Order: sequence, then C-alpha cells, then structure tokens
Amino acid sequence: MKCRICGFNLKPMITDLPFKVGETTLVILKGLPVLQCENCSEYLLEDTVMERVERMIEKADTAAELEIIRYAA
Repeated sequence: MKCRICGFNLKPMITDLPFKVGETTLVILKGLPVLQCENCSEYLLEDTVMERVERMIEKADTAAELEIIRYAA
C-alpha cells in the first residue's frame, strides 16, 4: 500500500497514539498496529483496527484527564 501524502510504501508497525475524546480527556492507546510511511511518517489505521479503537474509546473514562489503554490484538 502507498502513502496518500508522498507515495512511498506503508510499513506495518506497532506504536502508541493519543486520541482526544472529550473537552479535557485524552486517551493514549499503547501497542496500536498501524501502517506507517517509511518517508514522511504519515500513518493509516486499517478499518478493523479503527472499529476496535472506536469501541475502546467509547468505554473510556471521560471524567479522567488522561487514560492509557493497551491495545491487545
């Protein structure tokens, strides 16, 4: 698969990403599988991963300022 920004190859990687889920709430997902560009570091979440991310974020504690959740495949 090619990067939509620069056209280089996307490489499967595991990384940590932040998601803002409320006015003052940030969720960090650790160990998230992504496809990342070897040139510009743009990343892409596959549909199945994004569906799971959305379900995980829906369950996040929005009363907390920061929550760290491990993504376990």
